[in-house]
Amino acid sequence: MSAHAPKPATVTLSPSHRAFDAQPDETLLAAALRQGVMLPYSCKNGTCASCKCRLVEGRVRYPFNPPDALGADDVADGQVLACQAVADGPVVLEAREIEQVADLPVRMMPARVESIEDLTPDVRRLRLKLPRGQRLQFLAGQYIDILLPGGKRRAFSIASTPAETDFIELHVKYVDGGGFTGHVFDGMQVGEIVRFEGPLGTFFVRLGSPRPILMMGGGTGFAPLKAMIEDLLAAGDDRPITLYWGVRTEADLYAKALIDEIAERHHDFRFVPVLSEPDAGWDGRTGFVHEALLADHRNLTAYEIYMSGPPAMVHGARTAFLERGVSEDHLHYDSFDFAPDVPPQAGA
Repeated sequence: MSAHAPKPATVTLSPSHRAFDAQPDETLLAAALRQGVMLPYSCKNGTCASCKCRLVEGRVRYPFNPPDALGADDVADGQVLACQAVADGPVVLEAREIEQVADLPVRMMPARVESIEDLTPDVRRLRLKLPRGQRLQFLAGQYIDILLPGGKRRAFSIASTPAETDFIELHVKYVDGGGFTGHVFDGMQVGEIVRFEGPLGTFFVRLGSPRPILMMGGGTGFAPLKAMIEDLLAAGDDRPITLYWGVRTEADLYAKALIDEIAERHHDFRFVPVLSEPDAGWDGRTGFVHEALLADHRNLTAYEIYMSGPPAMVHGARTAFLERGVSEDHLHYDSFDFAPDVPPQAGA
């Protein structure tokens, strides 16, 4: 190594005092995951705030994407986004480690497209067949990255449960100008081979919690919540569950039959659909889905909350829920962001 070559930076976590090295131009999150240190994360492109932690000592920079998820109060408090921040020398981070997913191997695997089904005009269900004799170990709520040419990748939550060992299910929403989603709707064929990496993310059900559960999804943000609910049912977990699902029109509620089945199986399950562009004759809830949840629950201190969907929904709800008393430790979320592409360096 040249005497002038940049040296790895030491990253120390507080309060655990666990330390690891980050290579030059390697994000704090990528360095942690590479060395088996599991920090909270979701989108990996700086928009969801799942990986937010506080910089206690040292300096960081953002060479890939700007930290859009940090507000002025966050910056003033020394918060940084681990998925985009690169250490300029030794740093100390006040960060929460997650142990439950640390032992799950992240693998690159091929899968064969077994079926393609229209759920709505702009949402399709993909059922991917895993290689014979191989299975993907994951927790309900996690996601995979579909690997694309040029080092690009697209993240999709797994809609099936870990108990389904031969297949994984994805709910794919058409995005105008989206390369992969365009292919899913215009060119993908049954039998096609796709490659993916997973499992990824720290969005999963905390089975050890006794708290009643509130779930909130926007659009295809229903997919990981579906997996979570089915996993809870399989585990015999009988905690009360209320699911809020925000979509544009009633036709976008693509899983009503499944939800009716869940209600029959769970003695304390409640479903609240919320339409932002209600059809004529709709007599249910309307507006923003998180506002419907807040209208029903003046105090959120007693709940475990899981939410997934578009970044605007997640950001607005997170702020409002914290103000209503929920603790950061009991607020779990996954942000579905469609752009920009995750840089290979940041997502390594």
